[in-house]
Amino acid sequence: MSCPSASFAVWTAAWLHGAAATDDVLDALAVWREHHDVVAADHTAADELDLPMRGSYPASPVQLLAALRRVGTVGTRLVLPAPGDVRGLGGQTSFATAALTAREGVVLTGARFGLVPVPAADQVLSWTVHTLPSTAVVEHVGLGEAEHALSEALRSSAATLQSLDVAKGRPGVRDELRGRLATRPDPDWPAGMPQRALRVLQRANEVATILQLAAEDEPGAALSSAAANQRADALRPLDAAVRAARTAAVHEAIRVLAEGADHY
Repeated sequence: MSCPSASFAVWTAAWLHGAAATDDVLDALAVWREHHDVVAADHTAADELDLPMRGSYPASPVQLLAALRRVGTVGTRLVLPAPGDVRGLGGQTSFATAALTAREGVVLTGARFGLVPVPAADQVLSWTVHTLPSTAVVEHVGLGEAEHALSEALRSSAATLQSLDVAKGRPGVRDELRGRLATRPDPDWPAGMPQRALRVLQRANEVATILQLAAEDEPGAALSSAAANQRADALRPLDAAVRAARTAAVHEAIRVLAEGADHY
């Protein structure tokens, strides 16, 4: 499991470089919702991409893909913002606001647009395209660095929780974790997807599920508000590490797929 924006970023990048067919992109998106529609958030995006405005009858992903190639899109970049961490969003824009609310989005490289998916109805995911005033400069984090940081954050958080004596587990939590992972969407990835990126995505998904269970179990074994706050502080770096690992894995996959396709 990752998120719809990760699937869109990887598959669309592969499609732009000729490493995937249009139907492959559509099939990959269908894992998240059976139907996908596309609208523009502003008149610039509507005019340049020939998309309907939000509130009008939506366009299809096929129309969006054709438009992306037409305006010179050369790649994609995943963003996974959170409160207090808005790197990669390019300032205060409608895209930044929407991506922060959704906790995900895709920035197009070679074009000045960003996309944010939001569940619109049962089995419908609506993608809104926003015009960006500029492309944010993002510090590159390598896959190895992100993988190491995730492991370190996991160890540090576990040690802190143990020292606070607020890490007592609840009965059956391991079975619950396995059950959660088994029921999450299992997206397909393009042929040639680097195995290390897949491994990091899987590890990040496991830690994200642990964080979800911890949030539902708040305040855990903490017996005071101070201990509960310390428990939350210990878990917070894990969320940042998960987002960094997922982003690094997706960007490594995009790089490898693009370079592989360009060699043919």
